[in-house]
Amino acid sequence: MEHVIGIDVGTSGVKAIVVDANGAVLGEATSPLTIATPRPGWAEQHPDDWWKAACLSVAKAIQASGVPQSSFAAVGLSGQMHSSVFLDTQGLVVRPALLWCDGRTTKQCLQITKAVGAKGLRKWACNPALEGFTLPKVLWLKQHEPAAFRKVAKVILAKDYIRFKLTGTLATDPSDASATLMFDTVKRRWSEDILKAVGLKNSLTVDVVGSAETSGVVTAEAAALTGIPAGIPVAGGGADNACGAIGVGAIAPGEAVASWGTSGTVVAPTNKPVVDKGLRAHTFCHAVPDTWYVMGVMLAAGGAFGWFRDQCAKELAGVQDANLRLNDEAAAISPGADGLTFLPYLQGERTPHRDATARGAFIGLSLAHTRAHMSRAVLEGIAFGLCDSLAILQEMKLPVSRMLLTGGGAQSPFLRQLQADVYRLPVVRVNREEGPAFGAALLGAVCAGFFKNVPAACKATLQRLTPEMPNKKTSKALALPYKRFGSLYPALRGRF
Repeated sequence: MEHVIGIDVGTSGVKAIVVDANGAVLGEATSPLTIATPRPGWAEQHPDDWWKAACLSVAKAIQASGVPQSSFAAVGLSGQMHSSVFLDTQGLVVRPALLWCDGRTTKQCLQITKAVGAKGLRKWACNPALEGFTLPKVLWLKQHEPAAFRKVAKVILAKDYIRFKLTGTLATDPSDASATLMFDTVKRRWSEDILKAVGLKNSLTVDVVGSAETSGVVTAEAAALTGIPAGIPVAGGGADNACGAIGVGAIAPGEAVASWGTSGTVVAPTNKPVVDKGLRAHTFCHAVPDTWYVMGVMLAAGGAFGWFRDQCAKELAGVQDANLRLNDEAAAISPGADGLTFLPYLQGERTPHRDATARGAFIGLSLAHTRAHMSRAVLEGIAFGLCDSLAILQEMKLPVSRMLLTGGGAQSPFLRQLQADVYRLPVVRVNREEGPAFGAALLGAVCAGFFKNVPAACKATLQRLTPEMPNKKTSKALALPYKRFGSLYPALRGRF
């Protein structure tokens, strides 16, 4: 047995890859997902849609790889953080999952802060109560859909639902659990103090297993649906940002990685749970033993660009290189987009503003501006938002000498250079572009015994490419636009 499968439950799709013992990706497939938005600021998906997409992606990836079914040794899992899956006593989904970008729970966040106390949240969860986290969603269900809540026996997360469907096991890992607001991030266990304070039973939680440890084995029923052989182990897996960091080798202090997915993140590993004084950034458990990470989050990065593409470049619908065409348009415009600024807060914001009511805006539009200017402004706005997170990490004295890139922002030469110029740091890619799915596959490979541990797996399979350096002239030209960007949220806050 010499191959593993990595599965990543994203927001826009479920990706599956087949990886050999040397880290080569032999087959991959992605099945798309859609988000339901019943009201502004709400975001839902049905977990069964994740499972259907996972079955399809895995089967296609295995077919594309051309390797025999008997050669698979393990499965690794990754998935979107926070999104709540409510299961009844029979393991059936009670209602669609409330996603990480759902902003309906402001009232519940205030209730949690009052019940647990700001000091308690800092001490146990290492995070403030925010709308995207899982705990406020549980309380929202209890208060707004009590009949549904009475049916709930367990609350799990996106990747953990795929585990349940693959193995019949209800479990999670420390990296995902630490993003629920129900977990003691320092002690890496469920927090009885928090659960008691908000009036929830410990029985809602599931077992916590190590990210590279066996959590269960594939059942015959799941094997028939996916093509994965029955009986092979499924690793504990990790949250998408933890697996994304593993997928580029950001597993130890001194590293940092910027990711452009539907959301955008900047992640810096630490060897202890360091917490931002202003709680503007998050502190979570890494999917590596005895390691944590500090993370800044934009709720709409690639999501903001996708919205702009779909609404303002409809003639490119279905065109395979639509994003690259818009990047080329943007590259032809001078830095600062001739005074046009875009705020990417289409679904509220997390870092640094912690404001679910924040909204997107173009500021400075004139008759002289074209769609190309808007493209440039959107991409600069995303880079500026990620730079806000980087600034917090630097303020916390976390060493960041270069930025590893993953996701959509790593694929375009223009976007890589834009990030280097905005961050004023060298940016570096690795020889793998599969993101969290590759990190999940490496966890599966460690579980299968291909490697002693995650650092050994990263060392054996990842190679860093030549750093791309910032252009001093362009960085200087972007200084004033970035300052303007930073001044607009405080000026508009009362208008949202």
